[in-house]
Amino acid sequence: MERHQTNTLEHGQTTADFLPLNGTDYIEFYCGNAKQSAFYYMHMFGFDLVAYSGPETGVKHKASYVLQQNKVRLVLTSALQPSSEISEHVKKHGDGVKVLALWVDDATQSYIETTKRGAIGVMEPETFKDDDGEVVISAIKTYGETVHKFIERKNYKGIFLPGYAKKESTFKAQPVGLKYVDHCVGNVELGAMNKWVKFYEDVMGFKLLLTFDDKDISTEYSALMSKVVSNGNGYIKFPINEPAEGKKKSQIEEYLDFYHSAGVQHIAIETDDIVATVKEMRNRGVEFLYVPDTYYEDVLDRVGSINEDLALLKEQNILIDRDEDGYLLQIFTKPVEDRPTLFYEIIQRRGAKSFGKGNFKALFESIEREQASRGNL
Repeated sequence: MERHQTNTLEHGQTTADFLPLNGTDYIEFYCGNAKQSAFYYMHMFGFDLVAYSGPETGVKHKASYVLQQNKVRLVLTSALQPSSEISEHVKKHGDGVKVLALWVDDATQSYIETTKRGAIGVMEPETFKDDDGEVVISAIKTYGETVHKFIERKNYKGIFLPGYAKKESTFKAQPVGLKYVDHCVGNVELGAMNKWVKFYEDVMGFKLLLTFDDKDISTEYSALMSKVVSNGNGYIKFPINEPAEGKKKSQIEEYLDFYHSAGVQHIAIETDDIVATVKEMRNRGVEFLYVPDTYYEDVLDRVGSINEDLALLKEQNILIDRDEDGYLLQIFTKPVEDRPTLFYEIIQRRGAKSFGKGNFKALFESIEREQASRGNL
């Protein structure tokens, strides 16, 4: 079976981990209507429907749709009964990320190593089997109601997991060039950022990669603090945000008000051609944050020479930043549901390993304009 992790093992391990991670296996959303959400991602983002689990496959309490584009895999799950944990999650949070699943070689050892270091287990290692082999899964808690599942699939050749059947749609989704998950960002409560950074350091063996304070990420009205943690080989990167003091409500506070707990704020997905990807997504109706044309007047003075045509970047409102390793191109969608919670980042790295610090002020001001339009600034 081709392994559909969302990152590759080409880069080579740089440090020895007690918790080796091969990449993001999948991201699971709890949704009010997974069938309709699946079509949204198929049409707007170009994902293929590849597998399904529900009453027709012997699962009576939920329905799940598995979507894939290159190495990005999303699972959209809805409850079939009002009393379910899934229903309660959607009632409280709206549609949101429940599971950040990590691809490992040994789900049992991953569970043992993390729980002995202080992780709260939510699923002891369990083996699931069908005619295509077996998958071992375990899980631990992280911020809010979010869960990390460890997925061991080395003895499995099926389409996704036992309990899922291959499924295709008569609607043929056209990919937009999304390649793999670059990073996933969590928003946590005021004062909780360092606690969760320590969790990833102590429990999962991650290292602190970058720190941004309220001087780095602020406007006249609001600010946030952020720290980025990464596992040893760099395949998994989790920025953690918390609000900082400001004159008005920050985007993190708005998120927490509507999500009603800490949770995943945005998912950054890599592309090899951000201009083509964003242009196609716009054509399909995806809405992006807007920064004024004045941003482009002196951007090359700040970032230097780039390979792309600046006029095309300006046309698609794509931002540019540079670090000592190269530059990156990035853009953020507006929230993808009615609550101003989850959104996406489309990113193309031209060597840069950072996260667009030079764009923070422009992006923050753009988000504040959206907050003001909602009456939430």
